[in-house]
Amino acid sequence: MTASTSPKPAPSSVELRIGGLVRLSTCDWPGELVATVFCQGCPWQCGYCHNPHLLPARGPDQLAWQDVFAFLETRRGLLDGVVFSGGEPTLQSDLPLAIAAVRSLGFRIGLHTAGPYPERLARVLPLLDWIGFDVKAPFAEYDRITGVAGSGDGARASLALVLGSGVSCDLRTTVHPDLLDASALERLSADLGSLGAGRTRVQPFRSVAPLTQVPSTANIRPKSTQRIDRMQI
Repeated sequence: MTASTSPKPAPSSVELRIGGLVRLSTCDWPGELVATVFCQGCPWQCGYCHNPHLLPARGPDQLAWQDVFAFLETRRGLLDGVVFSGGEPTLQSDLPLAIAAVRSLGFRIGLHTAGPYPERLARVLPLLDWIGFDVKAPFAEYDRITGVAGSGDGARASLALVLGSGVSCDLRTTVHPDLLDASALERLSADLGSLGAGRTRVQPFRSVAPLTQVPSTANIRPKSTQRIDRMQI
């Protein structure tokens, strides 16, 4: 997709909290040679998260956006693209500015998202070439994965936006044996079919040390606009 009308802000005008950088990756965007920028913060608390250190809104080892951008400038012509991952990249209000700045270097742009913020995802869709979309569960059953009531509603709306955008998309679902069984995967396939989507790519969760706890249904947070607004920075 083109982004000829997108803004091209000075790198110094962008504020992006970055918790990590992979300088060369062959797996974060299948078939492409990329650098991956890991954005800090996520509104959900999936117990099997492979990057639990990226869940808090602010981390102990934050990288400066200006330094990351300067590194990317040195990789022009050497990498196919740049992937913004997380955490949840759409949590951060300056994500469109960061993406536009990186596009101005000539890179194609990929995004990893679970879709908690449909409105914010809509703003960056015209700037994207590929999306890795994490489908957590049947949409009515997201609460027990994310620990946030109503989280499946946003995910469904975001996926509908992605499917209607024409942006290339890879759907994938991480399966924790205590959370998704065969019948749940069948319900998930039915949900995707109702949106006109293909099947999701199923992948087993990978244990990290220490493994965070699977959310208890007794501890599911109510959907809170105030809390989401505080995390969106």
